[in-house]
Parts: sequence; C-alpha cells; structure tokens
Amino acid sequence: MKYYVAALALLAMAGCTTAPGGKGDYATVLTFGPGQESQIVEAFLSLKDSSSIELKEGQYHFDNLSLVQLKHVRIQGAGPDKTILDFSAQSQGGEGIRVAEVKDFHIAGLTLRDSKGDLLKINKSENVTITNLHAVWSRSDSASGGYGIYPVLCNNVLVENCYAQGASDAGIYVGQSNNAVVRKCKAYKNVAGCEIENTTHAEVYDNEFYGNTAGFLVFDLPDLSQRGGHVKAYNNFIHDNNERNFAKAGSFGTTWGVGNAAPGSGVIIQATSDVELYNNRIINNNSSAIILVSGFFVDAKAGDKINNAYFPVSKNIMIHNNTLEMGPAFPEPVYNHHTGKILVAIEQKLGARIPMIVYDGISTNILTGGTLQNPDSICIRQAGDHLFVNVNALQMGAKDWRPGTDMTAFNCQ
Repeated sequence: MKYYVAALALLAMAGCTTAPGGKGDYATVLTFGPGQESQIVEAFLSLKDSSSIELKEGQYHFDNLSLVQLKHVRIQGAGPDKTILDFSAQSQGGEGIRVAEVKDFHIAGLTLRDSKGDLLKINKSENVTITNLHAVWSRSDSASGGYGIYPVLCNNVLVENCYAQGASDAGIYVGQSNNAVVRKCKAYKNVAGCEIENTTHAEVYDNEFYGNTAGFLVFDLPDLSQRGGHVKAYNNFIHDNNERNFAKAGSFGTTWGVGNAAPGSGVIIQATSDVELYNNRIINNNSSAIILVSGFFVDAKAGDKINNAYFPVSKNIMIHNNTLEMGPAFPEPVYNHHTGKILVAIEQKLGARIPMIVYDGISTNILTGGTLQNPDSICIRQAGDHLFVNVNALQMGAKDWRPGTDMTAFNCQ
C-alpha cells in the first residue's frame, strides 16, 4: 500500500501514468515523456523500492540523475535509437546517471550522451543488468568523461548488447567487482574498448572492440579494495585498435593509468592471475596482438605495494586457439607514445617485425631470487610462426640487452 500511495503522489506531481503491480512485477511504474525533465529528476530523488521509470521516445536534457539505496528498480527507454538522455549542458555534477547501493537494478533501452564525467556509474550495487544501452561522447578526446559504462564495487553484473564510444579511459569498465559478464557489446573510439580491473570471476565473450587505442585490458592495480582474477575472454573480435591515446593527464594518465596503453594494442594483461584468453580473433592491432606484463613494467617500485589485494606479477595465464594477425608496420601514433616507443625499440633490436605476443619477462624470480624459466605458469598454445618475444625488460638499457623469441618454456599442451 505504501508504494501505491507514493506512486499517486508522484502522479499528481508529474502528470505521469502509474500502475501498481505493473509489468516486470514492479509495484510502481512511472512513465514520462520529453519536456518532463524536472519531474523525472524529482521522481529519481523520491523513488521507492520496486519501481520502474519508463521514458518515452524523444530527447531529454539533464544535469545529472541519481538513485541511492533502493531495491528492485528499473530505468527503461524505448530503445537506444529512440530515447536519448543528453548531459552536454551540465552545470553541476560529473556523472550522467549515478546509482549507488541498489539491489536488483536494471537499465535498458537508452542512449546516454556527453556528460562531463562518467556516463553511467553504478557503485556498491548487486544484481545489476545493463542491456541495450549506448554510452556515447560526440568527440573522442581528453574532454570526454573517463568511463561510458562503469559498474564498480558491485556483485553479479551483466553488461549486454551495449555500445560505448569516446571515453577517455574505457568504454566499458568493470572495476573491483565479483561475478561479471560482458557479452555482445561493441566499443569504438575509446582509449580502451573494455577493461576488467581488480575483478574476480568475469567472462567477456561475443564482443567487438575496434577503433580504440587498445581493445581489451585485464589488469590489477595496487591500493584498491580487492585483487582480481579468474577471468575468461573468448569469442571476441578485437581488431584495428590503432588510434592515438587521448587519456587525461592526472587520474587517467598516471603511471598506473590507461595512459600507458600503446596505440595498436589488441589485448593487455597486467598484474593479474588466472586469465584464459581463447578463441578470439585479434586482428590488425599493429603494435601487438597480446601484451603480457607485470606491474614492474610500469612502476619499478611495484614490489613495495604487495599486499592481500595486489600482486604485481601475472600468474596462471593461458593463451590458446586465438586467431592472431598484425599489419606490416606500427600505427603512426605509436611513435609519440612512451610505451609505444618501447615497442618500437624492441622491433629495432630484433631487426624484424615485432611478434604478436609480447611478454615483459618479469617473473616472480625478481621477488624470490629463483631461476626457473616459467615460474608463473604462463601457458601459450598458438599455431603459427613469429608468435612470441620475451622482452627481458629488466635488462633494457644495458648494452647487452636482447629480447628473445624462444617460447619453449611457455609452450603448453
């Protein structure tokens, strides 16, 4: 009864329709159209548990929208090509839509456009479904927000049939979360198409990441709430990620940020564990198809940051049965990028085209003083020639430094 009373109050305020026990088994269903932005903002602020906000076809203009501490809530549009939420005139706030501490949250059928910060940020929530949603900045440059679709510190996340464009960090970014699926999505013209960061038990499949600086990243960063791992990425098409890196200075361009991603990177795996990369088409990412590095590669003091939530060396990485192809030359933006210059130097040292899998060669031997050739269970099972280079990054800069192409220790059955 209390939900029905709340719905009637909102009906009087907003001039919208409402129906207790509406579709999707929501106690309250509120429907709005273009021109009712102030009523929609008020509805977001006043919403109760078990409510659905449905937005009709048309274009809406907002500063921002926020939902906090609710259960069983849905935001539903008429389709991403029909219901468009524009945040380009924001005078306050950074995110487009901010969701925090919501259990059973569903958002679908919308385009979110041109916020100053993240377009959709979902924080500390459970049972999150993001489907048939587009997150787009009109321009792909450092003025764009960091993340298009950004669930962080969440449990049980599904991102499905979404599209992200123009993010100055990642189009789709799942951070510090548990049990996540990203499938049937596309990401284009971002710095990174998709990132899985400090997240456990994630599956990324049937996606297309293309036209970004880097296609797909799996990594752990220090000083965060949890360690990631147990990630599977398969049946993805990761191609033509050769664009300049336009990550912001500061939070996105720091030592640990995506500013380190070299133009032309297909997949980057860094400082994480238990990752399986298989049955993907990784094509025409012309600096590297796959890069596997430790935290030491970007921070010589990574060992000082080891704790229960962070370990800088990647372990238990299996790369198999992918289709790998690269073009004959680096993309032009790589020559002006700090990590890109390292890749160019590797190729020059080899005297031949850089191989498709680049491994920094920094293992747990650096911490234990061991001498095993493959102490961290790096397993590669790929057909073809010219597949692998061990950068021997700890010797870079020395007169006798030479990257090696012998992958015998990393072959697995």
